[in-house]
Amino acid sequence: MGKSTVEDFKRVCLGLRSSARQRAFFCAEELVYGSTARRKKKHRPASVFPEEKMSSVEEGADDYTQDGTVDLRGNPVRRSKRGGWTACSFVVVYEVFERMAYYGISSNLILYMTKKLHQGTVESANNVTNWVGTIWMTPVLGAYLADAHLGRYWTFVVASAIYLTGMIVLTLTVSLPGLKPPHCSEANVENCKKASTLQLALFYGALYTLAVGTGGTKPNISTIGADQFDDFDPKEKSHKLSFFNWWMFGIFFGTLFANTALVYIQDNVGWALGYGLPTLGLAISIAIFLAGTPFYRHRVPAGSPFTRMARVIVAAVRKWGVPVPSDPKELYELDPQEYAKKGKFRIDSTPTLRFLNKACVQTGTNSRWKLCSVTQVEETKQMLRMIPILIATLVPSCMMAQINTLFVKQGTTLDRSIGSFQIPPASLSGFVTISMLVSVVLYDRFFVRIMQKWTKNPRGISLLQRMGTGLVLHIVIMIVASFTERWRLRVAREHNVVESGGQIPLTIFILLPQFVLMGTADAFLVVAKIEFFYDQAPESMKSLGTSYSMTAVGVGNFISSFLLSTVSHITKRHGHRGWILNNLNASHLDYYYTFFVVLNVLNFAFFLFVVKLYVYRAEVSDSMVVLKEELKGLEKVHNKEVLHFLWLLAFTFINR
Repeated sequence: MGKSTVEDFKRVCLGLRSSARQRAFFCAEELVYGSTARRKKKHRPASVFPEEKMSSVEEGADDYTQDGTVDLRGNPVRRSKRGGWTACSFVVVYEVFERMAYYGISSNLILYMTKKLHQGTVESANNVTNWVGTIWMTPVLGAYLADAHLGRYWTFVVASAIYLTGMIVLTLTVSLPGLKPPHCSEANVENCKKASTLQLALFYGALYTLAVGTGGTKPNISTIGADQFDDFDPKEKSHKLSFFNWWMFGIFFGTLFANTALVYIQDNVGWALGYGLPTLGLAISIAIFLAGTPFYRHRVPAGSPFTRMARVIVAAVRKWGVPVPSDPKELYELDPQEYAKKGKFRIDSTPTLRFLNKACVQTGTNSRWKLCSVTQVEETKQMLRMIPILIATLVPSCMMAQINTLFVKQGTTLDRSIGSFQIPPASLSGFVTISMLVSVVLYDRFFVRIMQKWTKNPRGISLLQRMGTGLVLHIVIMIVASFTERWRLRVAREHNVVESGGQIPLTIFILLPQFVLMGTADAFLVVAKIEFFYDQAPESMKSLGTSYSMTAVGVGNFISSFLLSTVSHITKRHGHRGWILNNLNASHLDYYYTFFVVLNVLNFAFFLFVVKLYVYRAEVSDSMVVLKEELKGLEKVHNKEVLHFLWLLAFTFINR
């Protein structure tokens, strides 16, 4: 490295704030090598730092994170002091208790609406899916606040307070007699007294307050957990690849308790205690998260992601007729030190979505709505490229909405007794959880290691391949559900309980296969979806990227409501009874599930099309390359050991 380069680097580093000193290495490598993609720790020049001024930084530089994370005061953090699995343990334990709280409410909500609020099947199912849809749509707002203004930690803390308030009010509405309709034992809920306007206002007000709170917690908790691992350290990068598996393990562990113990309490003890315990669980989860504050790494808000993307699109449209230079170096880009000061990373220009490159063509104006940097354009491209994948996850999200609605209602028509014990219909959701827990462990501990030997991919298979496997399982699930429903209806006709809507002499466990398969599908699709949208989002838009996966669930629930209402309405035309009635024994859910099979097949074909066109974003570090090289090295060592063993075996055989 020449003297001029050293002098340039001195000026850059000495101009940095103290909170950015640990990124001095980043500055050096950008000045020397010109691209973050070529950075390697072993190539760092030892002579870059002047000993008289930078000795303290040089001594502990390897221990500082290189991904721009800081503490709450904006100071650089050391790997040995913060982050890693120590910090993540608080996040995972939080998720166990919080999921227990959420699913303690949502799993049995349809039965509360039918039994206590006296609503019909279609009305209650739609009310549940609309609420769940809102729950999963509000994370877009939470992600915006986190990435643009408050940061992930403070957005999460404020939202948690709102979340807890909603839970407390909801518990009061199901506990106090004056806040709910009187008890009704009529078989036909249409003959029961409906809830008053005030009672419904308080009940739904509490539910949607809760939804606003989860909008700030959902997109940030998993992102906070993933932020605890430095992408520039190969060891921590490998840990991050497993983080989402174990984070989902924590989610479904809490869900298991909710779908078994809590739904039993709600059905057999009372709704006051059944909702009081989830509220207590949420309070405990928030306390656990706050206890881990001294161990967390944080990212500094980078400004509104929506504004940055809007500027790129507007600038590209304004320069519609401007040709894009063939040489990417002619496009507008900031100096490397500008990104270093902000803890951001420069991204090289790519040929995909080439029209947007017009935004960084220099035409003599410096207006931020007419000229954008290459990095800003590439960030926008990354977010736009993920939208077709997001669309492909809407249909499976719609399928998952059936777990807590129609699947549960089916269970109410079947024999739920084991001796004198009555199984709560919603508790079958626990088998989704058990299947998920087992599948995640088997996937992380065995499947990944087996596939690594074949593919040399540190993840075993790519994220999109994992998602595709989950989509195939969703087709199988709805085929199984359709045949199971045909069996249930046939037995109902044989025992003359179609018109009465009475209990069918079939065990509730005939529904078990569709619940178990749903859990297995989640282990592939849900985990991969969350990791994909986090991993593929730009570094400064991780919360927004994570909210993509949640938006898919939200829109999927709204689609479920739309399809249920539309199919119910259309199939009742011209004097027909319809496919979906309050009396499920007289309904035709088997036709409805067959319709879902066709929908899933078409969606899978669309997924294959968009995957073929998708281009993965470039890694900001070489950690994945290092991990792949390690896998290849292990294979070579293994092959040598095998050859050595075969040679010894042959030698022994020859000399016998």
